[in-house]
Amino acid sequence: MRITPKNELEYRYRKLQQYMAEEGLDAVIILQNADLFYFTGTIQSGNLYIPAAGEPIYMVRKDFSRARMECGLKEVVPFVTMREIPAILGERGYPEPVRIGMELDVLPVNFLERYRKVFPRGEFVDATPLIRKVRMVKSHYEIHILQDAAQQVDKVYRRAREVIREGMSDIELAAELEFVARKEGHHGLIRMRAFNGEMVYGHVISGADTAVPAYLDTPFGGMGPHPCFGQGASWKRIGRNEPVVVDFSGSFDGYLVDQTRIFAVGGICDRLRKGYDDMVRVQQRMEELAAPGMPWGRLYEECLALAVELGYEESFMGARGAQVSFIGHGLGLEIDEYPFIARGFDDMTLEAGMVFAFEPKVVFPGEGAVGIENTFYLTESGLKRLTFSDEELVIV
Repeated sequence: MRITPKNELEYRYRKLQQYMAEEGLDAVIILQNADLFYFTGTIQSGNLYIPAAGEPIYMVRKDFSRARMECGLKEVVPFVTMREIPAILGERGYPEPVRIGMELDVLPVNFLERYRKVFPRGEFVDATPLIRKVRMVKSHYEIHILQDAAQQVDKVYRRAREVIREGMSDIELAAELEFVARKEGHHGLIRMRAFNGEMVYGHVISGADTAVPAYLDTPFGGMGPHPCFGQGASWKRIGRNEPVVVDFSGSFDGYLVDQTRIFAVGGICDRLRKGYDDMVRVQQRMEELAAPGMPWGRLYEECLALAVELGYEESFMGARGAQVSFIGHGLGLEIDEYPFIARGFDDMTLEAGMVFAFEPKVVFPGEGAVGIENTFYLTESGLKRLTFSDEELVIV
């Protein structure tokens, strides 16, 4: 178990303070778990107050002793109610902030209203874009953790090759793979920033179920075990000559990678086989183009154009009517971080240090879905792979 180093935390909050200065913010108050962990090294309940200049103050409601043990910041203090915040700031010489940034994409409205009472003169603005900009460029420390997550997901892939068999249910296969991941350090939770974003481990789906859309913003979702959790593995049994999709997220010390591999018992039809090979071609096209300075949206359009040229206009990244407008997404503490290889992101460009998953997939309703997904990181010298499992379609 790693404890986030003090110098890592210092670099992160100082980078945020640079962005705050550009936006004229007096303070940013952070409450969401993923952001708390990124800036403090723990998720103990409370709020992190980051001033425009100076040391942050982590005010902890529960549990203070754990927070003090796990957090490398200098100022970690206990508090009971929000009414104490102005006094805590005053004791440390910080003036009452006027322009205050908060995570307005995820913060409940009733929490925001309570902070308005604490700072009645405050103007509250969304600090999420600034936070996401800091988090999107990974340090060497973070890359090393992501490499551990990639090792984990490769062991999941190897186990899938060993245990997939005709007649086992998707749920049974998922359980086998989740067991391996858990033993290798997976936390059992995939954090998503999107509202109502929920996922555990990933999607293990077979046959026609691989082409079933779901409520998630994904190319396919699967039936799931019940309408209360309508995604992922169901009780369907794996048959011969149909695709088995193992779309699995590795999770280690809080950080995530994403990998998809395709398996089959006996084989798959020519249409699906060709679809798989063509999605590997789309991935290769991305690898040729991805470089610092490339606009996210342009990379998306170039890869989409190739998929359309190959004949997948109505099946690429979802069945017609359920297609999504992205091919890749950033990864880190959450599965939907910057950058987005997606339509409309023409003003944002790739930078060295970014980590993202790229997942070209084709979906044929009633028949099945195939594709490939890997996690990459960008360096000044080019694109590197984090996930590394064999990409050959596995016939068992």
